[in-house]
Amino acid sequence: MQKARLEISYSGTQIAHMSNKDETLFEFPCAFPLKVMGHDKAGFENHVRAIVARHVEETEILDCTCRPSRNGNFLSVTVTIQAQSKQQLDQLYIELNASDAVLMTL
Repeated sequence: MQKARLEISYSGTQIAHMSNKDETLFEFPCAFPLKVMGHDKAGFENHVRAIVARHVEETEILDCTCRPSRNGNFLSVTVTIQAQSKQQLDQLYIELNASDAVLMTL
């Protein structure tokens, strides 16, 4: 039986939406940037790094950059990891979004 697939076009870029929750468009392992936003308070970057470290081996953290918002109220932390599976990413996003310090993840 063939699975249903929905194609969506956004600004000329075609995005495929998979009907099965276990399917993914990524081929693992792959470099994957996690963007995490929160208030620009002392320790936010370390908090994000600590959560990521619970899910990713130290050697699989490829890069980490921080960028404050224009007015300095918020901080964006982008951690690029060598993701091993969809399940790993799912668990990482669940823990990041459960944190009171995290306002948004992309």
